[in-house]
Amino acid sequence: MLPHSIRFGWLFVCFPLYLLAQTNPAVPNSAQSDSVVIRRDTSNLPLKNQQTGAQAVIFAPPTIRKQVQAYATSTKLKIDGRLDEVDWQQAIPISGFTQVDPQQGRPATFGTQVRVLYNRNFLYVAAINHDSLGRRSLRSPNFKRDFNFRAHDQFGVVIDGFNDRRNGMTFATNPYSTQRDLLSFDDLLYDEDWDGLWKVRTSRTDSGWVAEMQIPWQTLRYARTADSSQVWGINFFRNRRYSNELSAWSPFPRAFTASRVEYAGQISGLKPPPPSPNIRIQPYVLLSDDRYSGSESTRTPSTKLKFGGDLKWAINPNTVLDLTFNTDFAQADVDRQVNNLTRLSVLFPERRAFFLENASLFSAGLSGNLGTGEGGSMVIQPFFSRTIGLATLPDGTSAPVPIDAGARFVYRSLNRNYGGMVIRQRELSDSPTTDFIVGRYVENVGKQNRIGALFTMKNVHQTATSAGYRNGTFAIDGFFRLNQATSYNAMLIGSLNSGGLEQGLAGYSKFLYKSNQLVAWLTNSLVTRQFNAEMGFVSRSDVVATTPGAYLVYRAGWLPKWIRNFEPGAFAEFYHKASTGYLQEAQYSFNPIWLAFQNGGYLGLFSNIYFQRLDDEDYRPLGLKIASGKYNYTRYVAMFSTDPSKKVSFQTNLETGPYYDGYLNYGRGSLILAPLPHASFTLTGETNGFRNVGGYTGNIALYSVESRMAVNPRLQLITFFQRNTYTDRNVWNIRLSWEFQPLSFLYVVYNNGSYPGSLRAIDRQQEQHVIGKLSYLKQF
Repeated sequence: MLPHSIRFGWLFVCFPLYLLAQTNPAVPNSAQSDSVVIRRDTSNLPLKNQQTGAQAVIFAPPTIRKQVQAYATSTKLKIDGRLDEVDWQQAIPISGFTQVDPQQGRPATFGTQVRVLYNRNFLYVAAINHDSLGRRSLRSPNFKRDFNFRAHDQFGVVIDGFNDRRNGMTFATNPYSTQRDLLSFDDLLYDEDWDGLWKVRTSRTDSGWVAEMQIPWQTLRYARTADSSQVWGINFFRNRRYSNELSAWSPFPRAFTASRVEYAGQISGLKPPPPSPNIRIQPYVLLSDDRYSGSESTRTPSTKLKFGGDLKWAINPNTVLDLTFNTDFAQADVDRQVNNLTRLSVLFPERRAFFLENASLFSAGLSGNLGTGEGGSMVIQPFFSRTIGLATLPDGTSAPVPIDAGARFVYRSLNRNYGGMVIRQRELSDSPTTDFIVGRYVENVGKQNRIGALFTMKNVHQTATSAGYRNGTFAIDGFFRLNQATSYNAMLIGSLNSGGLEQGLAGYSKFLYKSNQLVAWLTNSLVTRQFNAEMGFVSRSDVVATTPGAYLVYRAGWLPKWIRNFEPGAFAEFYHKASTGYLQEAQYSFNPIWLAFQNGGYLGLFSNIYFQRLDDEDYRPLGLKIASGKYNYTRYVAMFSTDPSKKVSFQTNLETGPYYDGYLNYGRGSLILAPLPHASFTLTGETNGFRNVGGYTGNIALYSVESRMAVNPRLQLITFFQRNTYTDRNVWNIRLSWEFQPLSFLYVVYNNGSYPGSLRAIDRQQEQHVIGKLSYLKQF
């Protein structure tokens, strides 16, 4: 018999599925408009009518879509951001962009003209972004690829090559030719770290800036049709960062993003070559020099020469096969150290390119984004790629474990998506040979819903000193868009070790309502004590969690002009121990003030009421000797940010109040200096001032300095230093990156880590790694 708390959590996961079974998800949105803020299509109404009511509505996708014509050319255009070829002058431009934010439905303040050309090899997109302030208005703090869109001017295009109104490929740039690209699915799942093969150049003038894009047909995915002329979904968007104005050619509600391609227009006149298998190979050669020193060091210096590479084969427009051999991630960014003061495990992000591509297909689960509309701090993922090829260090960061080979197969279509991945991890002295297998299947149901399944298998080989074993999980999940503003998704996961031991269960259920005026959520999750997903990640085990919350997005005439939104809210988190049913932790958060400024900054004030029950076996933050018992306390939080697009910006998070049996003052601040896009500096400091917490009084600090020096977006030197006084650990990472042609790189990397020895305080253990890596991409 399951404990009552587990049965309670199971009810939260499964009961909403029963309710959904009694409804018809295929009912048109117009039939549900009386109960939510959904209105009829306003895109074809006179402008006056749009202005009077458009601010408050989540309008339905247009029934008559806007149209743009693509023009053929036999010329191979020079991509320089100048548009001085005759072909560009003969292509008829489109304009008439509409504001998405701040004045939804009104014409864009400054005009944007877009032209589209194509030839047998490329699709070309050009935009003239008019601005009366010219160069003086442009905001681009750095040249980082996949830049923070909230801090940059940008122009972008979203392409729905299958015209299924669900899947989009986004290509965007800032005024300095920095690239940002992503894949999106239902404006819900994103492959933000996908790097497509394409080219862009820009120019800046006294009347605005110009972007010229060249996208190979081989980079795009589109259907094979008998008709040589195709019609795709397409949208264009622009963010004028000086006034923080987002506009789009085919408008969409401000609660969504341009990736909501059901609001996109259409492009006609395209005659792309028939989709054919294309192959991309990217071999590399790497030379590394590793040095170790210190009183406790047992590793010997070494110099190594290494070869490997990746192969990508687009078998057809729907199917892609990726192969990797002797995989190396030396160029990947290093993990940032974290001092964790919560009971939740820290989720370090995946930074390795091979695992980032098509990650959205395999990364099903509960993401844990409290305060952003997702709801809840719990993370439940049956598959997390960082469990492959990385060993966890005592401070929570990771060290690489060699990967011999791997393969990934992905199929995407209008009706279904599925894929699989197989990885072989090499044997080391303290780590046996290990095989990793993951499979995923998703069936689209109707226009906006889907159901799916996922399984993982970890096979640890036997060694002379240890027995082998297997660990696996199986999950079923579903996503349902009940109407334009409301969605529901859920997942149920079982885990099993070889021999039938340690069978465990996990799952979650999440409702989300997101309109222009209100974001609300209810998330319930369950993880039993025996649940063990060795290829996944859970932020907390043996728990039943309930996390409701909501915040308003309020705009009124009485607000000062420098305030865009007033967003007060409240949310709660309840964590019961699944094995006993006891309430272990609770948090009630009240957010009476959250001001979103017109310039992109914000100010927020929170009051957080905590209940904590500490048992003898429970985790103690930073190892502090806090006595077992019950604790009630209230803490106060202030968050503030200036305009992130300016040459000098600042963010801070301050927190004070009782903490368990003592008192804690917490502060974190980041100062960003970007005098010009070619040079940016970030100084970050974090301090925890404890007063009699578990008998400890003192200060623990974590601070870092990061610089980015760039000749252009393709040649950059990035330096990062971080010091943690809790672990007395210093980390240096210096990386020179030269993209000498699209997606072909030369890297020179220097890593240095030092930490104290245990014999004498003056001893420092040192690790130094110098790496040179050359990779070359060739597409056939």
